[in-house]
Amino acid sequence: MSDWKFKVLFDGECPYCRFEVRWLQRWNQNGRLAFEDISSESFDPDRYGLSHDDLMAVLHGVFPDGRVIRGPEVFRQAYRAVGIGWVLAPTGWPLLRPVFDWLYSLFARHRVSLGRLFGSRCDDEACTPHHRRG
Repeated sequence: MSDWKFKVLFDGECPYCRFEVRWLQRWNQNGRLAFEDISSESFDPDRYGLSHDDLMAVLHGVFPDGRVIRGPEVFRQAYRAVGIGWVLAPTGWPLLRPVFDWLYSLFARHRVSLGRLFGSRCDDEACTPHHRRG
């Protein structure tokens, strides 16, 4: 039985996602944070009631009760799960939250292009939000 308190659904083909997951794994000493790679051949988005396009467009996370959240709140919950929620706490403050949420949406929309700028080996088919597996 797993004791995870939150699960991050991440794109293992995205260099930014891989970097963030590796960093969070270093803090995940208590095993309270789980990770699931949506780029894995065995991943089934239907399990969460989502499409592959939905998952590729923005980061998603899942609570043990099956509740799914998306966007910047996933980061906030993931950081809380590993005990460093204070790092991102300001991004959830009422006056700052809209700014950080907007910045994240901008990043999410352009992460593939930005990844190519920084050496990602993504091609247009493998890493675009419209690519479907299987």
